[in-house]
Amino acid sequence: MTSPPIPGRLALLVGGGPAPGINGVISSVAIEAIEQGIEVIGFRDGFQWLVKGDAEHYRKLAIDEVKAIHLRGGSILGTSRTNPTKSEKDMQNVLDVFRRLNVTMLVTIGGDDTAYSGSQVYAKAGGAIRVAHVPKTIDNDLPLPGSTPTFGFETARQVGVGIIRNLAEDARTTSRWYIIICMGRAAGHLALGIGKAAAATLTIIPEEFGDRHVTLDEVCDILIGSIIKRRSMHINYGVAVLAEGLLEAIGEAGLMECMSTAQLGRYGQIVRDPFGHLRLGEIEFGRMIKDRLSAKLEELNLPVTLIDKDLGYELRCADPIPFDAEYTRDLGYGAVKFLRSEEASKFGAIISLVGGHLEPLPFSQMIDPKTLRMQTRRVNVHGEGYECARRYMIRLERRDFDNPKRLAQLASAAGMTPEQFRQRFEYVVAH
Repeated sequence: MTSPPIPGRLALLVGGGPAPGINGVISSVAIEAIEQGIEVIGFRDGFQWLVKGDAEHYRKLAIDEVKAIHLRGGSILGTSRTNPTKSEKDMQNVLDVFRRLNVTMLVTIGGDDTAYSGSQVYAKAGGAIRVAHVPKTIDNDLPLPGSTPTFGFETARQVGVGIIRNLAEDARTTSRWYIIICMGRAAGHLALGIGKAAAATLTIIPEEFGDRHVTLDEVCDILIGSIIKRRSMHINYGVAVLAEGLLEAIGEAGLMECMSTAQLGRYGQIVRDPFGHLRLGEIEFGRMIKDRLSAKLEELNLPVTLIDKDLGYELRCADPIPFDAEYTRDLGYGAVKFLRSEEASKFGAIISLVGGHLEPLPFSQMIDPKTLRMQTRRVNVHGEGYECARRYMIRLERRDFDNPKRLAQLASAAGMTPEQFRQRFEYVVAH
């Protein structure tokens, strides 16, 4: 697969949010490339300085510098969300810097937005720069073959499970409910992975609603149903994990159905990043859910202490667990192997490993020319993995309404008649 040495330098850069294992990719790429006689440089802060034509914010990487960083969280090269494809001038500045610094090979590390940026470097350079993209996100929502995870996901899940278990014990000790908003813009993999492994009371992800309209009140009623069901078991505490992608599933219009512009303003601003995504971190979704849920519980005369907490930033720069440390070494090695191959002269690619074998996925096959992004890999809510997760959650189910004894117990816990309870909550299990 490999070909004769390629002249020029290999450059590395990181885009998007941090994920455990970035340094592992940087380390393995640099070591393998240097061993192959290739000079390696790393650009600081993704495309941030490159779009300005700045050729100063880079550093030469040496084996002694990177050989021990693979077990460290964060990124020694930093990262940014700068989008070099927003204008022809920005992209031309990037290519000019690469030309001046004799960059003929590029490894980008990031999510779907960085993948698209890398694909455009390959396309606009007209074959002068070989490009390999190493997919990274704790959200695990990139469409890699089979069940191949994105690096960083397993570490983020493990750290998240530890946090949820601690909060679950606090909830039990203090008789309160925690509402955890877990990172995951487009898919619920991380929320479900953490909630399922930590045995959270329930987890709510956007995929369970399919493509239908979702409201803030429906999410709150699902939570109230779980609170009531626990009360019927004489348990007055719990932990609910909600994927932050529910905010996008509800949408701006859905939020406005529930509250006025002034009310919405209490929880932040509707802001979009350079790639057009809602900046979910700018909206206090947890506090929004808590306040709405508290008001609805008060209407039902159900006193419950609620605590909201965002979970995400604590996970992104954790030291990688052995799985991700090994996985990123394979990915970095695979990126260099691909760049030195004949295939890299024909197409730029996303690096993937299937069954231990390198499988470069051409940009042209992975990126939708209309959306300019990779297709989102969503949780399969029709598979046994999700079916199992639901079986061990405490939330209202169809059988609760079909069994008169269960219905009576739930209605009693809510201070309602069975018919009142059915009229109020049956809709949450109707879909």
